[in-house]
Amino acid sequence: MTHNGTPYASHTEAETSAMLSTIGVEREEELFDIPGDVRFEGSFGIPSRDERTTRALVDRTLGENDDLVEFLGRGHYDHYVPSMIDHLADRSEFLTSYTQYQPEIAQGFLQVLFEYQSMIVEITGLDVANCSMYDAATALGEAATLAIRAREADGDHVLVPERLHEGRRRTLENYLIGHEVRIETYPMDDGTADLAALEERVGEQTLLVYAESPTVRGTIEENLGSIGNICDEHDGLFIVGSDPIALALLESPASVGADIVIGDAATLGLPAAYGMGTGLFACREAFLRQVPGRLVGASEDSTGRRTYTLTLQTREQHIRRERATSNICTNQAWVALRIAMHIAWLGPEGLVELAEGCVTRARDLAERLDEIKGIKAPVHDRHHFREFVAHTDQPAPAIAADLEAAGYAVHVVGDHEIQLCVTEVNAGSIGGLVDAVEEAAR
Repeated sequence: MTHNGTPYASHTEAETSAMLSTIGVEREEELFDIPGDVRFEGSFGIPSRDERTTRALVDRTLGENDDLVEFLGRGHYDHYVPSMIDHLADRSEFLTSYTQYQPEIAQGFLQVLFEYQSMIVEITGLDVANCSMYDAATALGEAATLAIRAREADGDHVLVPERLHEGRRRTLENYLIGHEVRIETYPMDDGTADLAALEERVGEQTLLVYAESPTVRGTIEENLGSIGNICDEHDGLFIVGSDPIALALLESPASVGADIVIGDAATLGLPAAYGMGTGLFACREAFLRQVPGRLVGASEDSTGRRTYTLTLQTREQHIRRERATSNICTNQAWVALRIAMHIAWLGPEGLVELAEGCVTRARDLAERLDEIKGIKAPVHDRHHFREFVAHTDQPAPAIAADLEAAGYAVHVVGDHEIQLCVTEVNAGSIGGLVDAVEEAAR
C-alpha cells in the first residue's frame, strides 16, 4: 500500500483520487488559493542525505558560528539547568501529552502543572495562577485586556514605563487594537519610576499602571509600594512584571498591592533560548473567571481519590467567542513542567541563594568595570539584578565590536552605553571580560 505525504494522514492514492473526484478537483493543489506572486513552482534543489551525512553537515554549519561568551540579558537569561530536568522532561509521558484534555490519561502532567501554579502563587503572594502563557509579552497583553473586561477601573489610559522592552510594548499595542484604550508612558528617574511624574499622570482616566522589577536595564524598582498606593487611590489596576528568581528575593507583589503579576518564568528550566519563553500570569481571586489561558484544578474521582483536570475553560476554543476571555490557543505546558522541576530541585533556600547571586555578581562586575578609565558602572545609582548599564567614554558600538573580536558579546543600548548581564553560567569568564573592556576602553 502506498501513502501520500505523512503516515499520520495515511490515505492511499486510490482513496485520495476518490475524494478529489467527489469534490470535483483533479489535484490537491487546487484546494489552496495561493497568489501567483508568492507561488513557488520550482524545486528546492535539496538532495536527500542519510542521517550520518546530515549530522555531519549540521555540525559543520554550526561550527561556523562565532564562539562568543555572552553577557547578554534584557529579557533572555542563561541560568544553569540541572541535567536531571532534561532526563525527566524527556519522558514520553510528558512529551506526548501536549494538551491535557483527557484527564483520565494525563494525571501525571496535570499534577505537575497544578504544582507549577501553586509555586507561582507562593512566590507572587497572589491567589490564582494559570499554567503558562506564550511569553512575558503576551502575558502583559492579556493582563491589559483582562483589565478592560474587569473594568474595576473605568479608565482608558494604560501607563507603562518609558523604558520597556520593545517586544513587550509592541505586543501590548497589538493586543489593544480595537479597544478604545490609549497607551502612555511615565518617565524614569535614574533607572526607576519617577514617582512625582507618575502621580501627575494617574487619574480617574487611568485603567492600569505597569511597573517592572527588575527593569529592562536591570535596576530593582524601589517604589513598587508607592506605585501600588497611587493606583489604589485612583482605582486603577496595578500590574507588576518580574520573574521567579527575582521574586524569591524581592518583596512580594501582593504585599505592594499588585492586582496582576506577569513575566517570563523560563528564567528557570530552560537555558537562554532568545525566543522561547513561558509567560507567568497570576492575579487576585476576584479575576478568577477572567484569567486567560488554562487553569488546572484539583478534584476527586468516584472513589474519593485526589484528581486533576483543566477547569474554567473560558478560551475561545471552548466557549462562544463573545463570552471568551482570550483567543490564545495554546500554552507552554512542557516548559512550565521544566520550570516546576527546577524550582523543586532548588528548593526554597536554593532559589533564594540563586537570586542573591544575581545581585552580588552584577554588583561585583560593575565595581571592577568602574575602576577602568573611560568606564562608569553602573550608570544608575540603584541596586541591580543580573544586569546593569555602563557608560563608555568611547563610542559604545566600537567598544562592543572590540569585545566581540575578543570573544565577548554585550548589548549596545546607547551611543555611549553598553549593558552587561552576569549569571552563574558566564561568571567564570568575568576576568577575561574585564581585561577585554580595559583594552577596548583605551
